[in-house]
Parts: sequence; structure tokens; C-alpha cells
Amino acid sequence: MDSRSLISILGTRNMTLGLSLAAMCLPAPAHGASGAETPLTLTVRAGDWKRHDTFVAFDLAPGTARALKGTDERGARYVIQIETNGLATLHIPDLDRGEQRTLHFSNRALRGSEAGVMETSRRGAKVRISQTGSAVLEYQAEPGPLPRDTISEKYIRGGYLHPVFTPSGRSVTDDFPANHVHHHGVWAPWTHTEFEGRHPDFWNMGEGKGRVEFVRLEATWNGPVHGGFKARQKFIDFTSGTPWKVLDETWDVRAYAVGTAAQPYRLWDWTSEQTCAENRPLILLQYLYGGLGFRGNGAWDGAGNESFLTSEGETDRVKANMTRARWIHLSGLVDGRIAGVAILCHPENFRFPQPMRVHPTEPFFCFAPSQMGDFRIEPGHPYVARYRFVVADGPPDRVELERLWNDYAHPPEIIIGGK
Repeated sequence: MDSRSLISILGTRNMTLGLSLAAMCLPAPAHGASGAETPLTLTVRAGDWKRHDTFVAFDLAPGTARALKGTDERGARYVIQIETNGLATLHIPDLDRGEQRTLHFSNRALRGSEAGVMETSRRGAKVRISQTGSAVLEYQAEPGPLPRDTISEKYIRGGYLHPVFTPSGRSVTDDFPANHVHHHGVWAPWTHTEFEGRHPDFWNMGEGKGRVEFVRLEATWNGPVHGGFKARQKFIDFTSGTPWKVLDETWDVRAYAVGTAAQPYRLWDWTSEQTCAENRPLILLQYLYGGLGFRGNGAWDGAGNESFLTSEGETDRVKANMTRARWIHLSGLVDGRIAGVAILCHPENFRFPQPMRVHPTEPFFCFAPSQMGDFRIEPGHPYVARYRFVVADGPPDRVELERLWNDYAHPPEIIIGGK
């Protein structure tokens, strides 16, 4: 592929989870004489991996948002959450490698506490996702106040995730760190760019050349399988003397109801779709960083205060820099105990496995496809990026992280209507 070309990786509709091919073209649910939907039958095939606390998405016909409870032939229980656009997400508690099960769901929707495990709430300028009342993460929508008087107003911004919590409630992210005040938890600006011959920088805000701004919150939802939100953002170029919108961006963030593992963790997906605001491309020039960025807890600052592990087994942060990996784990002490986060890169992301920027002394990480050369975001061809986050207390478990990546990259197969 030409270094300046970019394929639209995924469509908007199914940005959230991997789809099995058998589930991509599905019939509408049958209706009885009363118009009520008939019960739903699914066959689930594990494939080549053992499944545990697995979430798989597939398409049903659009209709009423609902959540249904089902059982298999052994009496094990399952929950499925269906959105109004027909996107269904099934939670699979356990399935052995190569195993197949048939699930039967009634048409009676869940009610009360069963349906509200994952909750999303607006709190002033922030959106919080919680699991059974415990915070998972917060999205800074509108800009909040600057934390220190010494910070220039050029650095005011919203549209990022912070804090991000472990199950015990400790944050693994930082915001406005003193040595890089433009770093913000989980955020995703581009750095070295070209637009109409100019060079806006949406990352280094102190130069005043560009910024990513929150536009509006499009949706929030609760459910027994996942809760989340969709938000609109925009990339603004300031280099012409007049603010100029270059990209429109949609974030889809959804957190899942996990909790049966030996070591508890939080699991959530971040998906970004960027489209050209006008009939002009944005050129992403070759550069060390730009794209999905993560700023770790301030206690991890300093060369010896943070540990790394990549999917390729690299633990030396200097050697890991500018290498490619399917996932990376970052960890360190927070309030005297180890806390960490793994960031899993989806195999359909552009230039997968993506190269990484790993800072030699600061708790900063970035998946940076621009390291491999220039490319373009072209009109009519959205740039879609998908990552899964696993946040936990304690040191990393490489075997478990491999299992979780395989769940993300190679979801179980779903067949509608039985075997």
C-alpha cells in the first residue's frame, strides 16, 4: 500500500467489537400475530480459544432497545443487550476451546437492578461510567478549570478520559502533568500534519497551531452487559489566522460488566472515527508520536517508577520504543500498591501491529502509526481506530492478557436460529 494512502478500516456501525462472519447478515426477528417478537435462539462457537467473560457483538434487525436473559442446554445463564440500531452484545461467562452451545432467550426484557449493572451519568462537565456503583472512568467533555495558575489558557481543553480507575478505585492516569501540561489521561490528537500547505499541530497546544475540541454528547446508555457514551469532537486548525475545522471525530466508549476472574479487572473499548470536515485531506506526516496517547499516574514519573510489558515480551522501555506490538501493559505503584493498564490494539487498525512511542523516563505511551511514514485521511474515507483497555490492581499476567487479546481480535462465532 502506498505510504500516503489510507484504507477505511471499519464502518461506523460495527466499531465496537469484532464480528463473526456468520453474524453479519441476519434476518429480522419473527413476530407473532400480536406483533411481539418471538424468542431468540443463538448458537455460539468458541473457535480456537477458551472463553471467559467474553463479549461478542453482532447485528439483529433494528427495534426497541432491550436486554434479555437466556440459558443453554446445561442451564447456564447468559445476558444479551440489544440497541435500537440492532447491534446486539452477548456476554459469555465460559466456553471451552472448540465448544459449541445453543442459547435460548425469551422475549421478556430484564427489569430493575438486573438491567442496570453498568451505568453512565452526566456530572457537570464530565461523564462517568460506573459498574455496580463503582467508577470505571470519566470523560472530560467541556473543558474544566486549569489546575494551576501558571498554566497558559492555550492549554484549556476537553474531550479526553481522566481519571481511569482500577477495581479498587485507584487512578492509573494523570492530567496536566507539570513536565507535559498538554498530556491528558487518554487522548488522541495528531502531531506533525499538513493541511492546505499549512502545518497545524493538534498535540502541542502551547504553540497555538491547533486543538481538539468537544462538540456535544450524542448518547449515553446503561445496561446489564455494557454502559457507555458517544461524543462528537472536532480538530481545529489555527495556522491560517482564522479557526478552521479540519476533522470531525466521534468517540464511542463502552465498558463491560466483567467481574468473575480470579483477579478482578475493568474492561472497556475506545473507538474513534475521524472524517474530513470538507473535501480536503489531512496529511499525517511521519513522526515519532501522534494518535492514541496514554499518560500514566504521576507516581510513575521517573525512569525507575514504571514497568512495561509488550505482547512480544519486551520489558525494557527503551528497547520497546519504536517497536511494534499487539498490546502493551504499563504499571507502577499507586498509594503503595501496584496498579496497571493494558492497551490492546485491534488487528484491523491501520498498520497493525502498530509501532509505539514509549517515553524513556515519563509515564507516557502512544500507538503511533505515523512512525512508519506519511499517510492521509481522505474525504469519504473515515479513519477508524479501535483499542481495548484492561485496568487492574496488581502486576500483569501475560497469559491472561493474551487470552483477552484473542477474545478481542478473534471473537466467538454467532449463528442465529440454532445449529
